Amino acid sequence: MTIQIPDDLARGLEGIAAAQSKSVEQVALESLRSLFDKAGSPEAVLRSVRALPHPSPAAVEDLEAAILAARLPVHDQGAFDKRSRR
Repeated sequence: MTIQIPDDLARGLEGIAAAQSKSVEQVALESLRSLFDKAGSPEAVLRSVRALPHPSPAAVEDLEAAILAARLPVHDQGAFDKRSRR
């Protein structure tokens, strides 16, 4: 693909490329990629989530056990349903 850019932008890219010992194409591609790698972009979040390691079966079992242990018993009466007896 060929992209036409203004001369001043091309000179700026050439200066950055020379300072970084890279080609103009490398600098341009890195700059374009950085636009899509913003921390809040949905694509970046999805990439981060997909890059996470999958939990082991033992870790899943430990989590499920912890969730079960933390459950509170169910009461038929709400906190405001109790009436004091005189």
